[in-house]
Amino acid sequence: MALKCGIVGLPNVGKSTLFNCLSNAKAQSANFPFCTIEPNLGTTSVPDPRLEKLEALVNPERVVPTTMEIVDIAGLVKGASKGEGLGNQFLANIRETDAILHVLRCFDDENIIHVDGSVDPIRDKEIIDIELQLKDFDTIEKKIQSLARVIKSGDKDALKENELALRIKTGLEQGLSVRGLGFSQEEMDTIKNFNLITSKYVMYVCNVDESSVKTGNKYVDQVKASVASENAEVLVIGAKIEADITELETYDERQMFLEELGLEEPGVNRLIRQAYHLLNLQTYFTAGVKEVRAWTIRKGMTAPQAAGVIHSDFEKGFIRAEVIKYNDYIQYGSENAVKEAGKFKVEGKEYIVEDGDVMHFRFNV
Repeated sequence: MALKCGIVGLPNVGKSTLFNCLSNAKAQSANFPFCTIEPNLGTTSVPDPRLEKLEALVNPERVVPTTMEIVDIAGLVKGASKGEGLGNQFLANIRETDAILHVLRCFDDENIIHVDGSVDPIRDKEIIDIELQLKDFDTIEKKIQSLARVIKSGDKDALKENELALRIKTGLEQGLSVRGLGFSQEEMDTIKNFNLITSKYVMYVCNVDESSVKTGNKYVDQVKASVASENAEVLVIGAKIEADITELETYDERQMFLEELGLEEPGVNRLIRQAYHLLNLQTYFTAGVKEVRAWTIRKGMTAPQAAGVIHSDFEKGFIRAEVIKYNDYIQYGSENAVKEAGKFKVEGKEYIVEDGDVMHFRFNV
């Protein structure tokens, strides 16, 4: 499964700069609104040092990290829900993502124009929140209308859906996003089919200047206070610093640059890791002489479900999973040594895959 995140925000907050840092694609970056006219799609490898250690032990022909797709979506303005600016295109693109990376400008710079004339991340956040809520309000009203026809036939599922839809409509009327309405996971599973934008997970990315990248600033504090009640994460990152890091050619140069700033790793690494946490994702590995590979799954998946991420036939014809814990693999150094130590496990259909498991699936179709 490929994780797909959409980068959103008002024009000139650093979206395209961040996109360039996250992916190998190069979006145009300029000091004026709507510089990104078409949504740019990029792919970034998910950093995982465990892959390198497995590679050193197995010595495979190739190593395949898991990836994250990034969509840089055109800047949003007031009235987007009614089609202003590039609103309709923006809203169509954002529906296709798993999570939203909402970039907020949290730095002062007279040389970079702000579309609304001043730096105020809370105002910026609310502009986009309102536009997305208005679009969701239109969607939920249409959903309620369509459910009304089905309810007449006595459909019990439709009655449950209608109850959820009415709660959502009330929340949106109060200016609340769906993710902040306190629904259970079971209810959210149903709501997912409503195709509502504000039900998506969101990470607020506070784009700061170099002096604030480690400790934050007053703007970051405002954002954290504003989103405290949401099911969201806040990440502080310096997009310009990240851009400078990507320009450096060697690992040693990048590490030296980070050390000078008092940072342990690039901010984009933290962003990807937090996105995994936000979406309740984890990684398992397959390891052989042909290939060492990382696979992304949702926490709580069973062995057959995890096998299905490789190919649907693996899930349909699942027989068993051979499992080595990552730490055991590293400690004993090879599959045979793990078996000799009695740490090699054979698991059935009920096994819940754990983060870092090294797995081999037996199946028959």
